Amino acid sequence: MTATMDLHAALGAAGRSPEIAESDDVYGWLVGRWGLDCLHYKGAAVSLKGQAHFGWVLEGRAVQDVWTMAGHMYGTTLRVWDASIGAWRISWKNPVHNHFEEQIGRRVGEEIVQVGMRANGTPTRWRFTEIAPASFHWLGEALEPDGKTWRLEGEFRARRM
Repeated sequence: MTATMDLHAALGAAGRSPEIAESDDVYGWLVGRWGLDCLHYKGAAVSLKGQAHFGWVLEGRAVQDVWTMAGHMYGTTLRVWDASIGAWRISWKNPVHNHFEEQIGRRVGEEIVQVGMRANGTPTRWRFTEIAPASFHWLGEALEPDGKTWRLEGEFRARRM
């Protein structure tokens, strides 16, 4: 067995840990492979295609993903349940663009909302909306300097593969 195979065997988990109540399982429904249609807004909207892969890791105490869009993004998110705050601690890393974010995620009504702040102090909000068994809409927003207006930076339409 190679070192990579050892890592995958040690990292992966068959499902959610019994330490996480079903009612707190905000992200388990994402486990699997998703096709992505992305609109990235920096000036004119840029349309991109990609994939996201989600799985339980760390003995079922976390959900990790890998998002890929050739030539644009290759990153991973680790979502770890924190019972002390009743929410998920989220860490996003995209080494292609040196983009790193820390957020807190919760279910808010029919959506999953993640909020955080970039290293430069800009508040961010990422939302899973229109959630269905085989699709979701994801919105990435940043708060404008006026402190009131959320600017859409990117959105993904995802479909289960």
